[in-house]
Amino acid sequence: MTRPPLTASLQPLLAAARGPAAAVAAVRGAERAVLCRGPVGEGTRFETGSLTKTFTALLLAEMAARGEVRYADRADRYLPFRLPGPPLTLLHLATHTSGLPRLPPGLLTRAVRSGWLSNPYAGFSEDDLLASLRRTRLRHRPGSRVLYSNFGGGLLGHVLARAAGGTGGDYPALLAERVTGPLGLADTDCDPDLPQATGHWHGRTRPALLMPGLTAAGAVRSSARDLLRVLAALLDPDTAPDPVLRTALAEVQRPRLSVPRTGSRLCLIWNLRPRPGGALLHHSGGTRGFTAFAGFLPASGTGLVALTNTAPTPLAPFIQSAYGALRGLDAARSGTEWTARV
Repeated sequence: MTRPPLTASLQPLLAAARGPAAAVAAVRGAERAVLCRGPVGEGTRFETGSLTKTFTALLLAEMAARGEVRYADRADRYLPFRLPGPPLTLLHLATHTSGLPRLPPGLLTRAVRSGWLSNPYAGFSEDDLLASLRRTRLRHRPGSRVLYSNFGGGLLGHVLARAAGGTGGDYPALLAERVTGPLGLADTDCDPDLPQATGHWHGRTRPALLMPGLTAAGAVRSSARDLLRVLAALLDPDTAPDPVLRTALAEVQRPRLSVPRTGSRLCLIWNLRPRPGGALLHHSGGTRGFTAFAGFLPASGTGLVALTNTAPTPLAPFIQSAYGALRGLDAARSGTEWTARV
């Protein structure tokens, strides 16, 4: 049976996006495709939300490959103060096992003042991040449990920027120097002032996201074209321009722990689901105006990106559709049957 062209396989996913605009892209072996709907193109910047953390993980792996940091380093080695209690390491931050809560203490109070429905992170600065960290009580001993944390993701980027000799605010420049620049990602950055798609929440337009204190957790903007390039590099790290980045691309995919009662594993930020034909790695993200998904299967050389300019809705149907579309592409490549149960 002849498998459908990549573009035909992506059309249902594009149609499933509920926002005014959407962009989907996929790689399957030597095939590449980018499809867009609405007033956007393959180079249009979308807010990616928590997909940002996958870039932060790649920056961590790059710096570790250079020998500038170690995964076992205490986070407070690069902070202006010591954290009490058991060591909280860079690996803990990159695997959501730090014990830090999902959001920093005090953020919600500031969010109400700065606009919870429009820009909830705008009033939370780097100084606020460090002040919150000083008074945070860990929810569990680092390394003992998985607890998803935007706080931890933002802190990881802050720490890496300090480890490179700068301040937490240097994260965007460091990411550009070490990751997005070498990979040739012309549309990917953390700048809220550059042109981007207009986000929507319940049909209303949203201002560009501001995340001064948690930049490394959710402030990256990117395009379908750039994210497809990232997936292609993850699928074939040897195509990266230098040995350090090749090592980093492979390192972020290495399983670090198993998630109890799920069968899933955690790599550096990426979620990994074992499958008979090979592992599926994925991550998603959402802001007040955008939804994003990226996933790939190294064994089959298949990857998919899905972006839309509307906020996630309950049960995240667009993300579920994207995950299902990725599995469908993999099944079509291998010639196996697949039933859409996500």
